[in-house]
Amino acid sequence: MDILIKAERLGKSYQQHQALSDVSFELRAGQVLALLGHNGAGKSTLIKSILGVQAFDGKLEVFGLNPQKDRVKIVSELAYISDVAVLPEWMKVGQIIKYMAGVHPAFDRNKAESYLQDTDIKPTSKIASLSKGMKVQLHLAIVMATDAKVLILDEPTLGLDLMYRDKFYNSLMAWFKSGERALIIASHEVAEIEHLLTDVLILKQGKAVLNASSSDIAARFSSVTVSNDKLDDALALNPIMSKQRGTDHVVVYEDEKRKMLEPLGQVESAKLADIFLAKQQEVVL
Repeated sequence: MDILIKAERLGKSYQQHQALSDVSFELRAGQVLALLGHNGAGKSTLIKSILGVQAFDGKLEVFGLNPQKDRVKIVSELAYISDVAVLPEWMKVGQIIKYMAGVHPAFDRNKAESYLQDTDIKPTSKIASLSKGMKVQLHLAIVMATDAKVLILDEPTLGLDLMYRDKFYNSLMAWFKSGERALIIASHEVAEIEHLLTDVLILKQGKAVLNASSSDIAARFSSVTVSNDKLDDALALNPIMSKQRGTDHVVVYEDEKRKMLEPLGQVESAKLADIFLAKQQEVVL
């Protein structure tokens, strides 16, 4: 399958600050990639590089093109949704749909209108009058109607209630599965998106501290709930993280044979949120 995005030793520095350093990854159709990291880890810098709005070091190709030099070609098949309202609030819903039909060659007006049929969003409504959840729904409907190959989502459900989050991800995944597409989701809500993912890229201080498929992660990282009387034995096996939960401890291991862990308690694949926390605690060399 063709590579949609390919980064090789991608870097970006701002004066004395190294925002990205030697980040490499590939994205193909069918992948849902989580881009994880605390604030300042380099997520926004990586997204800006892919969108072609800043210079970078290393090699980065989007659809085989340079995101800076060929940005006009790329944006016809690359879309971006963030938690920040970017839609023109002075427009009405019907006006922005009409506008998109006139400026985007792949925009399907009928699709956009059909996506909004099951919502409370009316064509006559002014965008400024919509709730944040409705604005996110409208933005997603517009993006889905462009038939983009790659969609980047940057904290798309931040501030939304559970009902809107559920609607958003249901619509998103139905659209994703209907074509040869790929998603990049940057989010702090790790548990919320874990079940959607095929791949994970975790950044810390601008460097990739984990880049693997979800299936590899499930096989590589183990979690054991350990009672107090077995905690010393568990810590002797050099876990990457241990945290207290109630009267027990959750202990996470990387590349440890499960047979070695079974005497400690029930062994499970570690939750992505715990792996993320563990990787954030590691020293970056």
